[in-house]
Amino acid sequence: MASPRPPPLLLLLLLSAWAPPSCGSPQRRHWRRQRGAGRALGCGAREEGTGTGTGTGIGIGTGTPGRMGRLPALLVRVPVRCFGGSPRARSAMPSWVIDRYGRNEVLRLSREMALPAIQFPNEVVVRVHAASLNPIDLSMRSGYGATALNMKRDPLKIKSTENEFPLTLGRDVSGVVMECGLSVSYFKPGDEVWAAIPPWKQGTLSEFVVASANEVSFKPKCLSHTEAASLPYVGLTAWSAINKVGGLNQSNCSGKRVLILGASGGVGTFAVQLVKAWGAHVTAVCSHDASTLMKKLGADDVIDYKSGNLEEQLKTLPLFDFILDNVGGSTEKWALDLLKKWSGATYVTLVTPFLINMDRLGVADGMLQTGVTIGSKTVKHLLKGVHYRWAFFMPSGPSLDEIAELVDSGKIQPVIDQVFPFSEVPKAFLKLEEGHARGKTVIDVVNKK
Repeated sequence: MASPRPPPLLLLLLLSAWAPPSCGSPQRRHWRRQRGAGRALGCGAREEGTGTGTGTGIGIGTGTPGRMGRLPALLVRVPVRCFGGSPRARSAMPSWVIDRYGRNEVLRLSREMALPAIQFPNEVVVRVHAASLNPIDLSMRSGYGATALNMKRDPLKIKSTENEFPLTLGRDVSGVVMECGLSVSYFKPGDEVWAAIPPWKQGTLSEFVVASANEVSFKPKCLSHTEAASLPYVGLTAWSAINKVGGLNQSNCSGKRVLILGASGGVGTFAVQLVKAWGAHVTAVCSHDASTLMKKLGADDVIDYKSGNLEEQLKTLPLFDFILDNVGGSTEKWALDLLKKWSGATYVTLVTPFLINMDRLGVADGMLQTGVTIGSKTVKHLLKGVHYRWAFFMPSGPSLDEIAELVDSGKIQPVIDQVFPFSEVPKAFLKLEEGHARGKTVIDVVNKK
């Protein structure tokens, strides 16, 4: 059996301790040169002191001017950068927000949401051209993960109130850079970019959004903003599960047998294309009406989970090297029996009790319970000859760089179920809530009608 990878216990601290890769790393610079080559707007360094706005804020410095380090080395006072700093400039923007947790009626269009300001030198302001919805938006609207996310928003309890409202939902963004922090040297105003904003930050269902430059990448050249907005969150979630946690990549995936459970959703459609682009044999599980789509995306075998007992259908096939589970529930009880024993085969699930435990038990007890659960399951299955893993969304500009290369080369294409104008965000949430979508629900933010 291949030497086991250590169980991803650090993922349990993801929301509180994760730091994205540095934009200043050699790998990031390599991708920046490739992605920026030939662009009219380029990606050259922005001179300091060219922004507008006044005031001061707490910023993170690394001791190297104009460069962004992996982890903060010290705190420095930096000017608060705002692209509309003139007293006469408009100070509000339209944004879909919630003021409490609940169902669709809590969504409210506010035209008085404050324009975002750059508080840290590694941030950029992006004008949102398009956004998209993900199942996590439905969950966050109802209060899912509020305990963990509020801890991440204010870990030192500095704020005088724990109220996170008004809260803007939406994770995906495709748009144009409007302003850059002082240490951002790989983007400048006018660059077309895409990103997935972490769930503890204000979301993208608004006219402007602030993001860390580490979370941003140049938009694929071949996609419109509407198409590009459908990919970042699901793409990074699948990338995290398959590459970061599962260990698959372009050099070791060829010929492996991969099973995707829940293949017709946003993460599933991306995952099918990704492992197929890396040369895997792909078995996709979905309903019959999505089988044509799965074949178009490259699946070698398509199993209809409604046509009979799914476990029995899959047992008739050769064993698998890797399983990605987007469904959870009872599938975990039998899915690991479909893996090749003592060969390094891995099962990765995206359905975990991490945030639920923290909501139910509190931060300390919730993390303890989560650690016990993942630890016991990892050891249990390791003794049976297979690897058991959890995976989570990880915001990462460098990973988006690699995804953009795959998109521009034609190996991955966006799968969009429906596009809604900005004024119909509540309808888009209802559409997503119906379930069984074939791809993503996208919001055209520029079209506000």
